[in-house]
This record gives sequence, structure tokens and C-alpha cells, in this order.
Amino acid sequence: MTLEQYAQASNYLIAAATGILALAFVAYVAQWGFARKVAPERELVGAGAPASTPEEVAEEVAEERSDVAGSIGFSLTVLAWLVLLAGVVTRGLAAERVPWGNMYEFGCVAILVALTAYIVLVRVWSIAWVGPIVTGFGTVVLGASMLVYVPAGPLVPALHSYWLVIHVLGAVISGSAFLVGAAASALYLVKSRAEANTPVEERAGFLWRIPSSAAIDQVAYRVHAFAFPIWTFAALIAGPIWAQYAWGRYWGWDPKEVWAFITWTVYAGYLHARATAGWKGKAASILALVGFATFVFNFVGVNLFVGGLHSYAK
Repeated sequence: MTLEQYAQASNYLIAAATGILALAFVAYVAQWGFARKVAPERELVGAGAPASTPEEVAEEVAEERSDVAGSIGFSLTVLAWLVLLAGVVTRGLAAERVPWGNMYEFGCVAILVALTAYIVLVRVWSIAWVGPIVTGFGTVVLGASMLVYVPAGPLVPALHSYWLVIHVLGAVISGSAFLVGAAASALYLVKSRAEANTPVEERAGFLWRIPSSAAIDQVAYRVHAFAFPIWTFAALIAGPIWAQYAWGRYWGWDPKEVWAFITWTVYAGYLHARATAGWKGKAASILALVGFATFVFNFVGVNLFVGGLHSYAK
């Protein structure tokens, strides 16, 4: 294949992955919708027992439909991952370099890594309950990335360094983990509020089939604890080293550098409070979401609306 053919194939594959991921999001939403009247006690008390009333029959059917929709959603997520992987690889072949040299490529690679983390953690920690958030956010990012599409081509001189691989890969991995952590933090806020305000007899729906708010909070903390050292290396070690190589200074208060430091400060505060003061619950989850918001703004807002040395990211 020629470079042009690789580029065309990449475009088709990434567009297809976006559509498949959108279908996965719809399937996950359907999973939640079908289970809106399913009581959490059904799996514990009624499992294996034949339904004896019309209400129990309807609940059993709804539960089965919910489970099928969830399986379809996960299968589509894996398929979207495979297609997106092929799209990213062919993009790299078309550009003859690592495929994360601009905002479009970064968005595609970031969602690829986020889906990888999600698929792995579904098997390790059974976190399928964040599926709607991860697939929905991924669909938005892939769709928005197409709005800043640039043809495959060579890098600007400042990016001709092996630090491109190290610095950006670290940012992609940590950002993907921050997405999973933000999804868990958001669900924690919803679940904890429901636990506090919903009487036991009124508890029905998929929200009551996912882990307790305490378990969700623990997942969020573990993911953030994994991501933070990687972000520290990418933003505050590899980034300044690369800046010295490219521009002759380690730190210059460029807008992207400033927002990278703001993101680091927010997450450092989150983890420090959790580790030293046992700061859990609503306040910690809100702080984690603020941290993710600063990360997203650094990726989108700074790139599109703020000038600086990182303008090549457009």
C-alpha cells in the first residue's frame, strides 16, 4: 500500500470506530434502561428460582434484556477498540512516525488507551458499570478530533525528538486513567446520594446492581494513584527536558505548561488529602472531577483558544 492508501484507510477505520463506539454507548444506556425496575435483591434471593407472579416474570425478562444489552455493549466496545487500533496503526504508517504528533492524533490514541484500560479493568475489577461514561466520552472525543483533522505528514522541527514518544505517551496513559477515575468519581456521587436518600423498599434499577459507593470510591482512588506518578513524569520531568531540547529552556510558563502544572496540583491535593487525612467521599470525588476538567481544558481549551509554543498541537 502507498502512504496515501494508508492515510485513507486510517480515516475510514477511525470513522468506523467512532460509529461502533457510539453504538456501544447506546447499548450500555439500554442496559441501564431495561433494569430500571429490577430490584437488587433479585440476583441474591431470586436467582435460579422460577418466577411465580406476572411482576416477577416481567422483572426476570427485564433483567435478561439488561444483561444482553450489557454484553452487546462490551462486545461493541472491544470491536471499536480493534478498529481504532487498526486506524491508529495505519495513521502511523501513513505518517511514517509515531501517530501522536497533533491534536487529532492525540485524541485518537488517548481514546484507544482509555478503551484498553477499561477493557482490562472490566476483567480485573469488574468495572463494566463505567461503560456508558467511557464510551460516551470516547465517542465525543473521537468525533471532536475529526473537527481538527490534519493530513498525515511530517512533524514540525520542535517535535523531532524521541521525547515525543516518551512525553506524549506518558500523558496519554495518565489521561486515560484519569478518565476512568473521573467516571468512577461521578458514579460515586450519584450512588452515594441515592444511598442516602432512597428508602430500601424503593431501590430498583441498574444503579442498585453496581457496587456500593464505598467500593466505587476505592476504585477511583486506586486508578488515580496509578495515574498520578505517570502524569508527574510526563508533565514535570519529560516535558521540561523536551522543552530544553526544543526551545533552550526547561520552563517558560507557556499556557500548556501552566495548565499541566495546575492539573498536577489538583491531583496532588486529591491524593495527599486521601493519604494523610482520610479525605474520602463527596469532597474527594468533586476534587477528582475538577482535576479531570483541568486536564480536558489543557487538551482542548489551550490547544484551540490560547496561543503559545504548543500551537503545533492543532
